[in-house]
Amino acid sequence: MSILDLLFGTKSAASDAIKNYNTDEFRVALQGKKTQLIDVRTASEFNGGHISKAKNIDIFNPSAFENECQKFNKLEPVYVYCRSGGRSTTAAKKLAKMGFTEVVNLKGGYNAWK
Repeated sequence: MSILDLLFGTKSAASDAIKNYNTDEFRVALQGKKTQLIDVRTASEFNGGHISKAKNIDIFNPSAFENECQKFNKLEPVYVYCRSGGRSTTAAKKLAKMGFTEVVNLKGGYNAWK
């Protein structure tokens, strides 16, 4: 972080918490571990196919999203994805602001994963 970042706030601790992984990196990160994996799509999208062991928490329901995410460990990495990457980027920012120290977003979402 530069002095300009500190003075003008161009970079925040929240943005430092977010990592964007491609499908290969995401797949490797999930292998063989108990992970906190959140699918932020709607229930109907989730029911049409999802990554194994993902918990469906719809980003379009903000109060439920926040309440459910409070149950996760903020000190452990949390992995998020949506259909194509837009909603999960929003979710990642929200999680970082909630105090999660490491948020990993799947670039390209479930469309890329398939």
